[in-house]
Amino acid sequence: MTDVVFFDLDGTLVDHRSAVLETIGRIVQAAPDATAPPQELVALWWTLEARHMREYLAGQCSFAEHHRRRVRSFLPALGEPVPESPRLLDAWIADRYLSAFEESWRCYPDVRPCLEALQGLPQGPRLAVLTNGDPGQQRAKLARFGLLEYFDAVLTPAELGAAKPAAYAAACRWMGTEPERAVNVGDMLESDVNAAARAGLSGIWLDRGIDFVTGGPSPTADETVLRIEQLTDLPGQLAGLHGLRG
Repeated sequence: MTDVVFFDLDGTLVDHRSAVLETIGRIVQAAPDATAPPQELVALWWTLEARHMREYLAGQCSFAEHHRRRVRSFLPALGEPVPESPRLLDAWIADRYLSAFEESWRCYPDVRPCLEALQGLPQGPRLAVLTNGDPGQQRAKLARFGLLEYFDAVLTPAELGAAKPAAYAAACRWMGTEPERAVNVGDMLESDVNAAARAGLSGIWLDRGIDFVTGGPSPTADETVLRIEQLTDLPGQLAGLHGLRG
């Protein structure tokens, strides 16, 4: 029986990719001395985000420092000087990036109907968010859209001491359940579905029709992968998987 359903956040509940591309697009358009076309600069930022986020998740730097590293690499391409002071870098991040980024957050329209349907089940599963993001920022996203109330926990590397995929076992322990009674739902076929399955959970792929990393078409999945195209299909998929909590 399904006891806990874990939800990925970025790309699953909130459209992170579009928010990043919209924000950087605005910054690039306002940069008269940029050294490359706007499309190349947006792609560069996306590449830098992935690189330095991996460093943060590996424990090589703090969340704030991962932002600073990204900006140090990006500003020369933007045609701007790189401040030596961490304080000035933090000010650039806050004033030029984070304020616009937060304004660009969008919750997918299928999220709330899905959560309400699951919450309304008489013996429905407990719900939790399992994300590799920064706890403060991720909670702020959920609070922005009134979603915190649906979840028993918001779990990040800060709470669990590990990022996905190692976090799956830790998340099950945190929620007091066994992996075979847990489901993980996310838009990343490898890290949200295949890795969850290797940890003993049931992985359900939310195929939104786009590859989160490349922006191209969705990857091709094995026919055994449990797949939904919208979150409102999740309650039915759970019922067919192995029932609900009893």
